[in-house]
Amino acid sequence: MWYWLLKHIVVGPVLRLLGRPRIEGLHHVPKKGPLIIAANHLAVVDSLYLCLVLRRRVTFIAKQEYFTEGGWRGRVNRFVMNATGQVPVDRTGGSAGSESLAAAVRILESGGVWGIHPEGTRSPDGRVYRGRTGVIRVAMQTGAPVIPVVLSGTDRVNPRDGRFLRPAKVSISFGHPRYFLPAGQQAVRHATDELMADIVSRSGRPYVDCYATTFKQQAA
Repeated sequence: MWYWLLKHIVVGPVLRLLGRPRIEGLHHVPKKGPLIIAANHLAVVDSLYLCLVLRRRVTFIAKQEYFTEGGWRGRVNRFVMNATGQVPVDRTGGSAGSESLAAAVRILESGGVWGIHPEGTRSPDGRVYRGRTGVIRVAMQTGAPVIPVVLSGTDRVNPRDGRFLRPAKVSISFGHPRYFLPAGQQAVRHATDELMADIVSRSGRPYVDCYATTFKQQAA
């Protein structure tokens, strides 16, 4: 109940007013069955805009800190994460990756929609970075189709260093579903690169062939 209340009454109308989202390709999204939504990542509000425009309920795997941090912002984050049924995962341990993928498999096996940003973290400069292979590994294991999604303008609504949301035009483009058969690690890497190439070509943004986290560490 809280998911739909936040989407239609509390948060959604504000996001729609600020971003006036233009949506393309929504007809590519299956109306039922397991589904993976794979989008580029520009801002914290990316996942909220995806939840806003998709008719189906979307579940993301969120880092555990969103459920445990203190202060008023922590309380707001915790309420939103719990109310919308997001899944907390501890990403600090050695088994963090496998736990995240196992959680994703459970979402899909129940017929749900799993939302993921394959870059793993927000782009530091608007470019598209190398994708993590987890999205393809889960797709191969479950048979769920992957819809590549291009977001733009969300980083202007929600600037990285800004304290408040701002009005700016948001665009969201859904691509054709992609299906993947089980294959070896080399094929997984190749399929991940092809998925990111699709996002790059439709976004018109430059591609960086390294992980965003690596780029941030080297720039620090």
